[in-house]
This record gives sequence, C-alpha cells and structure tokens, in this order.
Amino acid sequence: MSNLVNFIQIDETTNTIAGNIATLTFDIDIIGEAFTSDNPKAPVFRLFAMTPRNRRIEVGGIWKKQNRQDQDYYSLSVNTGHGRINANLGRYPGQDDDTLMAVIPWD
Repeated sequence: MSNLVNFIQIDETTNTIAGNIATLTFDIDIIGEAFTSDNPKAPVFRLFAMTPRNRRIEVGGIWKKQNRQDQDYYSLSVNTGHGRINANLGRYPGQDDDTLMAVIPWD
C-alpha cells in the first residue's frame, strides 16, 4: 500500500483507520479511531496526523451518511494545514479490497 495516495482504509476489527491524502503541496498520512456520540451530527471516526515534531494532532473526521437511495456512504473533512479538504469515500480503482476507499474531493 505504500504506493497508494488519497485513500482511507477502515479496519472493522479494531475500528481504526489508516490512510493518506496528498496533493502537490502536501502529503499527509492519516490515522483514525472510532468516535461515539449522542449527537447525530458527530463524526463516526476522528482523524489524526503527525506534526513535523512528531506530535499527534486531530485534523478532521469521517461521517456516515445516506444517499437518496438510503445507501450508506462516508464523507470526510480534513484540515491539511493548506486548507480544508471535503470528500466522499468510494471504491479505490483497480483494487479488490472492499475496505480500501478512494478519497474523492468535492467543493
């Protein structure tokens, strides 16, 4: 997986996330953990990254939503330090692993 960019992989056994978000100006490895809240608008995962001094900071979250056909999907919001990325998660092209999702940015 070291060659993949712009992906999120959810490990349902441990409820953790690993991933990467990259552009020409940044390349961030993301980790995440499940988040439980009574607030229906709260994310289902909190996302973290490491600072240049190797400190873990919260950078965003992943929300579980439903489309018009009542199918579940995930969206994310991440503060990259160069702005905010909002994206949906979808099937990663050319991969057979259902836990591997592509980060598909939207405005």
